[in-house]
Amino acid sequence: MMRRRTALVALPAAVLLALIPGTASAYPNPGHVTGSVITHDPTMIRTASGQYLLYATGGGIAGKASSDRIAFTASADAFSSRPGWWSRYSSVPEAWAPDISYHGGTYLMYYSVSSFGSNTSAIGLAGSTTGLPGSWSDYGIVYTSNSSSDFNAIDPNLFVDDDGSWWLSFGSWWTGIKMIRIDPSTGKQSASDTTRRSLASRPSGTKAVEAPYIVKRNGYYYLFASYDTCCAGTGSTYKVKVGRATRVTGPYRDRNGVAMTNNGGTPVLESHGRVVGPGGQSVMKDVDGDLIVYHYYDGLDNGTPKLGVNLLNWSSGWPVAY
Repeated sequence: MMRRRTALVALPAAVLLALIPGTASAYPNPGHVTGSVITHDPTMIRTASGQYLLYATGGGIAGKASSDRIAFTASADAFSSRPGWWSRYSSVPEAWAPDISYHGGTYLMYYSVSSFGSNTSAIGLAGSTTGLPGSWSDYGIVYTSNSSSDFNAIDPNLFVDDDGSWWLSFGSWWTGIKMIRIDPSTGKQSASDTTRRSLASRPSGTKAVEAPYIVKRNGYYYLFASYDTCCAGTGSTYKVKVGRATRVTGPYRDRNGVAMTNNGGTPVLESHGRVVGPGGQSVMKDVDGDLIVYHYYDGLDNGTPKLGVNLLNWSSGWPVAY
């Protein structure tokens, strides 16, 4: 355990809390990771045995594993064979931006199927008793969008509240981040509450806000999201911002009180040094604290997309990476 903790905490930016959030100098470098680190849109979970399972965009949902949160090895895809319905939403049937969690003895994975730049998209759901690559069973489509929709049904994240209610946030570009109520018995949209709520957006939909992830800490709900341009190597302008609310459905506001439905958001990670365009984030609670897990483009390695892992400090009431 000490090996993992030291690797992530002993960073050049360990004095981060003394700096001003939102300035380039305030951002830490990613924690030390080795091995299979090329990734996009990672989600990670720690099993009861202490193994880390990471899934990411690509193929039948690309898998990686680690025993110490440092050395990662590539493993098989989540799906041993890709569900046939994927071809209706992507000419190259592969899945994007998975979200893994564990509830009631079952690992659940929400994921996206789409083509880049299109909002003819679908969110799917799969389950596994072990969470291991190749073990996942597909449960089918959860939610869709099409070319006439004002939203995009990708980048899902499941949040289970203290009262047992389930919520799914999702969205990319168009009119931003949305949320629907989920029936815990099916993992799909509630039949009694079909409202699609708005959580975050950008003026006129001309800039991106996507990849939502919600956690609850110290009585507040926090919405993390990725802003601006992804997937352009060293030309990427991706960054991670956050807002908080007293209800899971919002309104979410940043540190200055600006609503996330009005382009608000307090910076958590931005480009700095060799780290270009950090985003596609998820948040994971581990034995030594909360982790933010993300990808970035390595400015000293031809913009190769790599895995970033940092701890979060909440002492100010806002998440600060270190």
